[in-house]
Amino acid sequence: MSGSLFQFGEQVPGYPVPVLNERAVRAGAGLLFLFAMIAFMNAWLTGNFAPTRVFVVAFLIDYALRLFVSPRYAPSLIVGQWLVRRQQPEWTGAPQKRFAWAIGFFLALVMFWLVVVQQVVGPVNLLVCAACMTLLFFETALGICIGCKVYAWIARAAPQACPGDVCVGAPDPRVQTRWPQGLVVLAFLGAVAAVAQAIEPSTSRSRVASPAHEPAASVDSADAQRCRVPEFAKAIGHEEMWKRHNNCL
Repeated sequence: MSGSLFQFGEQVPGYPVPVLNERAVRAGAGLLFLFAMIAFMNAWLTGNFAPTRVFVVAFLIDYALRLFVSPRYAPSLIVGQWLVRRQQPEWTGAPQKRFAWAIGFFLALVMFWLVVVQQVVGPVNLLVCAACMTLLFFETALGICIGCKVYAWIARAAPQACPGDVCVGAPDPRVQTRWPQGLVVLAFLGAVAAVAQAIEPSTSRSRVASPAHEPAASVDSADAQRCRVPEFAKAIGHEEMWKRHNNCL
């Protein structure tokens, strides 16, 4: 690749604006989403926030490199580009991506202040973290850049070189969802709900069933200590779920 150190995007003939490889961008978002989910679930289930703090610092550095140096030197995009190196690039406009990544950088700053500096544990952390993970999920799984849509709304102009050519022309009618397909989805959800209703009562009965000759066991001091809900779970409103995860209900 050619260009200066601080160049944001590639100059590709035929495109009026600098562009980025959408395949590498989605791959990088997928990597970040994977590690974000691991850190989030580790904190949610075990109360260990150390992996979350490490991820927040790494996320902040990665986005700082994207915005203030160049996307080509962001670690997640370097690995993402390597993973899709055998695929033909799908060029997408860099200006709207820069705005979207600025949103991510701002959220990373908020998380850094809350989780790393102040070490706050509470619902605010969950909301900010959920916002970051939602943006990453839409980017990697659906190819939808929510920040790019916000950019189009603020700039009052359609972005250029959008992924999937959503900026120009009408979508191909052959790939549009028809109402019979919607009925299939509704039927599937109904079947899943019916299975869940059938399984839940039997699970509840097996949980409470005990041999008739055994007296009702009282919770001893060890179990009481084990089932003592930690403060972090109370702070994030996770008390009942913590009990359920630890078989204390």
